Amino acid sequence: MKRSWFIAGALIASALLGFSSCSQDASSKPNFIFKAAPKTGIVAKIGDVEISEQEMLKGIESQVYEAEEKLHELKMGRIRSLVLKSLMDSDPRKKELSNDEFLEKYIASSVKVSNKDIDAFIAERKIPKENVNDQIKEKVRQFIEMEKKKEAIENWIGEKTKKSPVEVYLAQPSRPTFEVDLGNAPFAGGADAKVTIVEFSDFQCPFCSKGAEIMNELKKKYGKKVKIAFKNYPLPFHTHAKDAAHAALCVNEQNPESFWKLHDIMFADQTKLSKEDLKASVKKIGAKADEFDKCMASGKFMAAIEADMEQGKDLGVQSTPTFFVNGQLINGAHPVEVFSEIIDQELAK
Repeated sequence: MKRSWFIAGALIASALLGFSSCSQDASSKPNFIFKAAPKTGIVAKIGDVEISEQEMLKGIESQVYEAEEKLHELKMGRIRSLVLKSLMDSDPRKKELSNDEFLEKYIASSVKVSNKDIDAFIAERKIPKENVNDQIKEKVRQFIEMEKKKEAIENWIGEKTKKSPVEVYLAQPSRPTFEVDLGNAPFAGGADAKVTIVEFSDFQCPFCSKGAEIMNELKKKYGKKVKIAFKNYPLPFHTHAKDAAHAALCVNEQNPESFWKLHDIMFADQTKLSKEDLKASVKKIGAKADEFDKCMASGKFMAAIEADMEQGKDLGVQSTPTFFVNGQLINGAHPVEVFSEIIDQELAK
C-alpha cells in the first residue's frame, strides 16, 4: 500500500516537474507583498477586499493558541535555564564545580529511583507484562530520574526566588473565548453559578474518561460555585458512542440525576456500551426500563446530539474532550490546576 502511494506521488511530482519545465515564463507562486497594515485588525487585502484578523482566525483559534503556547513554553524553558545558571553561579558553593556537578551534589542529590517507582510507572501506563524487560525498565528508570530532577530543580529555584521573584516580561498567550449556548444540556452544580464549564465529550473516548474524572474533582472542589454542562460529541469511529449519548439523554428525560449516574458508569467501564450493556446499566441506576426502551427505539434525541455536534464544529471543536470555561477554550483533559486557575480568576471578578 505504501509503495503504491509512493509511486503515485512520484508520478504526480514528475508530471508537475514536466509542466514546470514547459512553462518557465509563467510565475507559479502567489504574488504576496508583506507590508504594514493600513489599519488595525486587517491582515491582508486583495483589490478592494480586506481580510480581517477575525476572519483569518475563524475556525483555527485552537491551533493558533496551541502554537503560541508551545512558543511561549519554549521561551520560558530558555529563561528557566538562564535563571538556573545565574543562581548556581551566584551560589558560594559553586566554586570550581561544573553546572552538572553542582546539580548532582546540591540540587538533585536526594533523587533516587526505586524498583517500586518503576513498577508503579509500568502499572499506571498499563505496559503489557510481555513487553516488560530489563531494557524497558532501564528506560523507565531514566525517565523517572529525569522527571524527579526537573522537580528538584523547580523546587530549588522556588526556594531561591521566594523572597526575590524573577520578573518576566513575556506576555502569556490569551486563550480564545467563545459564546457557547447551553441549550437544554444536562448540567451539575449551581444553576446560577458565576462560572460555567461546557464539556464536549464522547462516552467511548478514553481521554474523555479522564476528563470526566477531572470534572468530578471540580464538582467536589467548587460545589455550586461552578456549573458543569455536558454536550455530546460522539466521534464517528467510536461505534457505540452515539447510542451511549442517546441513552444518557433518555435517562436524563426521566431524572437529571440519572444522567450523571449513567454518565459515571459508562465512563468507568467503556467496554460496556453495547445496547444490551446500556440496558443493564440503566437497570442498575434504577431508571424506568420501559420508558428507556421506548426512548431508545424512537431515536427522539438523535437530533439533539447532531445539534451538539454541529455547535461543536462551529466552535472549532476538533477532538474530545474539549472544554469551555466561561467561554475560554481548554482543549483536552488537562490537570485540575489548569481549570482551577481560570475558575479562580473568574470567581474573583
